[in-house]
Amino acid sequence: MSPQPELPSPAPSLTEVESHGVDRIPDAERTAGPLDLFRLAFGGANTFSTCVLGAFPILFGLSFWQGLAATLLGVVAGALILCPMAVFGPVNGTNNAVSSSAHLGVHGRVVGSFLSLLTAVAFFSISVWSSGDALVGGAHRLFGLDRGNLSYVVAYALFAGLVLAVCVYGFRFMLFVNKIAVPSASLLFLIGAVAFAGDFDPSYAGVFTDSADAATQSLFWPSFIGAALIVLSNPVSFGAFLGDWSRYIPASTPRRRVVGAAFLSQIATLLPFVFGLATASIIATKVPEYVDPAAPDFVGGLLAISPGWYFLPVCLLALIGGMATGTTALYGTGLDFSSVFPRLSRVQATLLVGALSIACIFVGRFALDLVQSISTFATMIITCTTPWMVVMMLGYWTRRGWYDPEALQVFNRRQRGGRYWFAHGWNWRGMTAWWVAAVIGVLFTNIPGQFVGPLGDLAGGVDISLPLSLAVAAVLFLALLRLFPEPRAVYGPEGAWLARTAEVPVPPISGPGALSVPSATLRA
Repeated sequence: MSPQPELPSPAPSLTEVESHGVDRIPDAERTAGPLDLFRLAFGGANTFSTCVLGAFPILFGLSFWQGLAATLLGVVAGALILCPMAVFGPVNGTNNAVSSSAHLGVHGRVVGSFLSLLTAVAFFSISVWSSGDALVGGAHRLFGLDRGNLSYVVAYALFAGLVLAVCVYGFRFMLFVNKIAVPSASLLFLIGAVAFAGDFDPSYAGVFTDSADAATQSLFWPSFIGAALIVLSNPVSFGAFLGDWSRYIPASTPRRRVVGAAFLSQIATLLPFVFGLATASIIATKVPEYVDPAAPDFVGGLLAISPGWYFLPVCLLALIGGMATGTTALYGTGLDFSSVFPRLSRVQATLLVGALSIACIFVGRFALDLVQSISTFATMIITCTTPWMVVMMLGYWTRRGWYDPEALQVFNRRQRGGRYWFAHGWNWRGMTAWWVAAVIGVLFTNIPGQFVGPLGDLAGGVDISLPLSLAVAAVLFLALLRLFPEPRAVYGPEGAWLARTAEVPVPPISGPGALSVPSATLRA
């Protein structure tokens, strides 16, 4: 008799702590769909913290229409870069850092873990900062709460604790939160459009007017590109995380639907981005002291221009949206670090990363320049993560989407060998393409007044770091695959595309729980 197909398992209870780490999700437990991926990716960005990022074009001196153009450029470009990263989860049943073993090596996958940590700290911090500030400010206006440091410390700690609790329970609870957060936050943004409609003037001119002096005019393109890059950092930040959620989607799901869900989730973020941009232009007109480049305060400015009846919706938006951003940022990093440090369970790793992030929140808020901290984090995310994503996507295409799920889990199981062992667990082709492109990106970064790399002024002050790092990563990785072919065994039955192969054996998987497989069987 032919084996019966594996039936889907009933969904676990919301209050049941998720047991899976980065091991491959069994087919029977893959009950999510592209709509769930959309909810999580959009819900993680349909928040108050995205409004803060949306305000940056105004903080950089752009007019409303110039800021809208920079926002559209950043969102669309970021969505196009991000969306192919959604396919690894359904194909391999694990997160993207583990999938990167195929292209960076069994040990080289720690690069993805590092990038997810950097991103989680950045966006968890932004969500706690912005939501905590809004809650304290709203409570001050509604109930006269003191706005001293103690109030902010308590708000940050309570909010961070709530986010951490959701992450500990895991994927199902996080999905439940986002099912509520997505429509609720969207409704609150639409209510906000009504609240501010009377004050909004799309003719806000910014500082780059015809009457501006030559020195100011020369900063237009650096400011425009810098603003677009900060916006773009939001979709790119999901690159290391998409697999955390899409791994629960069945492998049989058409990949165009998965990619489409990821793309549309970022296009939908124009709602919070434009809300932040529009309200920032109102703040700059009515209470310009809140957008002073020396000490900008978007949240304070928003509360200053809000009608009294909108204070409560602002607090709800901060709470609901911040929960969505914080959980999507923190969940995946805790998940991944449970495999990097095998002594830690997923829950313990989540708590550890959460504690580290909370420490960064307080240091960044009370000891550093908050706006510059956000800008620098966003810059590092783009320059380090985008080349890694290029290597992953080109690797996917050269492999024709074929992977060996067992070989991907070698690192997590503390084994050795397999198709993706390469040179002592490192694939120097992918590693070289990544770090060279990332370093070049950092060197050529130029965000005026925020972060300027050593070579940032070579293009007349215009930030060319992103296109340069994208091009370097793509050209260098494909060149290395041609000049130094990978073993034939890492490619599927249809062989390689755009790459050469070498007929060399690869070591069998050995170590705890490994089956004895002759290396000759791994030639094809």
